[in-house]
This record gives sequence, C-alpha cells and structure tokens, in this order.
Amino acid sequence: MKTLFLHAVARIMEKKSFYTCLVVATLCLLGQGCITSRPVKLDDSARLINCHLDNSFVFHSERPVQIDRLDIVPALTQRFSFTSLNIANAFGFLDLLQDYLKADGELKSHPGIENRVRKMEIAANLAQHVDLASLEISSFASELDCEEERITQLADFLRAKEIDRESRLTVAAISVGAVGAIASGILSANAHTENAGIFTGIAGGIAEAIIGVLILKNSKTVELQHPRNVLRDIWQGGDSSAIVPSAIWYYLTYKHPEKPEELSLRQKIIERWKGFKQINAENPNDIDRFKRQYFQDEGLYSTGDLYNRANMYDQIESAVKLIKQDLSTLLLEIKMI
Repeated sequence: MKTLFLHAVARIMEKKSFYTCLVVATLCLLGQGCITSRPVKLDDSARLINCHLDNSFVFHSERPVQIDRLDIVPALTQRFSFTSLNIANAFGFLDLLQDYLKADGELKSHPGIENRVRKMEIAANLAQHVDLASLEISSFASELDCEEERITQLADFLRAKEIDRESRLTVAAISVGAVGAIASGILSANAHTENAGIFTGIAGGIAEAIIGVLILKNSKTVELQHPRNVLRDIWQGGDSSAIVPSAIWYYLTYKHPEKPEELSLRQKIIERWKGFKQINAENPNDIDRFKRQYFQDEGLYSTGDLYNRANMYDQIESAVKLIKQDLSTLLLEIKMI
C-alpha cells in the first residue's frame, strides 16, 4: 500500500496543476495518518482510580483446612447439607454449628431459661458470623465490580474516539471523492491537461482507498496497568491468593477429592472463558499472547480487548455473589432446628 501510494504521488507531481497538487496534499496527509498509530495516553485523573482500599479490613487471614480432612461429628452431617457445612468451614464458624446443635439438644432434654438463653446466645453469634461472611463477599464483589466499571469506562472512552475519527474519515472520503471528480473532469475537458486529469482521478481513487483502509483499521489502543490482577490468580490457581480473601478463595477453589468429575468454581469460570472464546485455548500462540497481555502487571489493549477483560471480571463477580446463596441455605437449615 505504501509503495503504491508513493509511486502515485511521484507520477502526479510531474504535472503542474493546482487541482493535482490539491489532491497530492490530501494524499500526503492521509498517508501520514496511515503510517503512524500511537496508543492513547490517559491523563492523571484516569490513573487515580483505585478499586482496592489499602486499609480494608481483613476478615480471614489463613486458608481453612479442607472439610474432607476434618472429623465431622455425625450430628452435623445429619442436620446440615455438605454445602452448608463447607461454607461454615470456609468462613470459620463450623464449631458454632456444633455448639448450636448441642445447645438445642440440652434445651429439649432440660427445658429452662438458662438453656434457652444459651441457645439464643449461640444463635445470635451464628447470625453475626453469617452477616460478616456476607459482608466479606459483598466487599470483594464490590472491588470486582469497580474494576469492571473502570475497564468498561476506558473501553467506552476509546470507542468514542474511534467513532469520532471514523466520522471525520467518512467526511474526508466524501470530500476527496468530490474534489477529485471535479478536478479530473475539468482537467480532462482540456486537451492540454487531459493526462493530468487522468492522474488526478487516479490520485483521488488512491486517496479514497487509503481512507477506506483507515476506516477498517480504525482501532485505538491504550496501556492499562493492573498489578492487582485477579484474572491471573483465577487462571493460575494455587493454595492461596494475595488478592482474594482466604475464605472466598477456599470456596472458589475447593474440589472434593472423591468427586474428581466435579469442577471447582474457579475451574468453571475458566471453562466459561474458553467456551465463549474469551480465551482461544485451541491455539498455543493465542494462549501465550493472552497471558502476556492479560496476566502481567500491565498490557496494551484495544477496545475489544478491554470489553473482553471487563466481561471476565463480571463473570468472577457473579461467581463470588452466588456464594451468598449457600449462606442463605445454611440460614434456612439453622432456622429449621
């Protein structure tokens, strides 16, 4: 394209025509725009957005022991589902459930104010732990939602710039086509400038072709910094995460050893990414490019890449919020006692 463009300019410059020079000037401007493409730079206000508060309260600092490694008393397994026991273990109040069952049994065998108050105290303590677990889930989900909105806002910003440039290129294409057609017609009408008219028409056609290519390749990029990268932790897995709270990480990554066919929540998220072609797992080169772009501390993103990253965060957020459904199930089972 560049060689054809320079050749056309050289041929046209052989003719001393005002209209021809006008088209050449247009071609030079368009050619310069076609050759250079720089990433969009963000101002300081866009860089100040921080979705993680450094002084945020840490609810649980240690990863819970897997529930299948614990010696669960039969009374718990008879009254509570495995899901409820697992979420109580994740958020550190499995012992309270056992105390609650014990207090309920003592109240039924020896009714009295003391046993009734004891059961109420444990129930209130359980409710407080459930509320804290719900707050921890909501807190982390809010961070994911903030990051998703930040990326989406940046994608919308780039898309607006692309639409604006596309509109200006469309106007330029119409203008160049009109000027080229008029100039070519005027020059071709005169026998002395007939050849100049031909070359002017060719130049106008090349100019319109260049504008068409610019419209097709009208994609801007931006460098996005994401040192606190949840996508990387979800992809790599592991026993712990420096970003995801330990209780939530345990719940996302837990996989029952006796049920190898069942995927963990983390694995389901990754399979969803692959299923919707957000990650092209079939091509090793695409996987390597994806890791360099998405899983490092920063990457260069197009508008489509930004929307894709935002959607991936949205899917993680949805999986985290769904943990509250298991908390609700646990509450219902407690109320049935």
